[in-house]
Amino acid sequence: MFFWSKSRPFEPEKDIPPLNGKVILVTGGNIGLGKQCVLEFARHRPAQIWLAARDLGKAQAAADEIKQQVPDAPIKLLQLDLASFESVKKAAKIFSAESDRLDILMLNAGIMATPPGLTKDGYEIQFGTNHMGHALLTKLLLPVLEKTTKSVANTDVHIVSLSSRGHVYAPAGGFQFDTLKTTADSLGPFARYGQSKLANILWARQLAKQYPSFTVAAIHPGVVSTNLFAGATDAPLIFRIVFGGLNVLGLKSTVENGARNQLWASVSEDVQSGEYYDPVGVGGLASAYGKDDNLAKKIWDWTEEELGEHAA
Repeated sequence: MFFWSKSRPFEPEKDIPPLNGKVILVTGGNIGLGKQCVLEFARHRPAQIWLAARDLGKAQAAADEIKQQVPDAPIKLLQLDLASFESVKKAAKIFSAESDRLDILMLNAGIMATPPGLTKDGYEIQFGTNHMGHALLTKLLLPVLEKTTKSVANTDVHIVSLSSRGHVYAPAGGFQFDTLKTTADSLGPFARYGQSKLANILWARQLAKQYPSFTVAAIHPGVVSTNLFAGATDAPLIFRIVFGGLNVLGLKSTVENGARNQLWASVSEDVQSGEYYDPVGVGGLASAYGKDDNLAKKIWDWTEEELGEHAA
């Protein structure tokens, strides 16, 4: 689905305000939308941008490329594997030890339509990577996020969760909770993906209620030409043909355009906390499940219980 006619005008170069003194963390910042966001943020002179990625070699290569355009980009590298709670905890500990401030937390990394599998902690691989890893990271960073809202004058902490229009592929009921700690073979790659992306939306919706001092948004970047599709190796052949055709027809957005919605959500004063936005800044279009407050509380409580021992 395309929403260009409703899209808010947003040009990162002129519409991102000065970021002086601000600290930013972007997951999956070594490639695609995350890398583009790091670049755009760097143009506006924040104090620090933490580029989090699984592979520090690839993270360094991305930072080097960004510095070719913004030589003084204040990038710090952070090793982070969202499919491993041990890695998430280590990353949060490193960040918290080195920074007492976090103004923008962009939960950008994700996978789509991968073969059945489990994370290192036993969660369905897409749900565990896209939702659980990010939920734990945010939970562990809450002390820094809350300190920022209380100790930095005139600041507005933004948390942006990358979801997808693909949340509409979630199974009946929104979640099949008995599949979340299995490979969920019976659901198929897109129902597993939809379940994880619905979790991103509803978790952000509930986070906004739990922490009203933050501005929280879930966003869909649009159909963007990134490596996300290259990793969709369990997708049906017809899917790969259709999305290959979108490339040929020029109907996929560029990374530069695709990053605008999450950049807008990370800085705009017009963000309604807890909302889901299609590009750019078009709210109100989540599925019925994506607007279900009871389901949001249910997945929040389930997640909190799962993360309890890891966040102690």
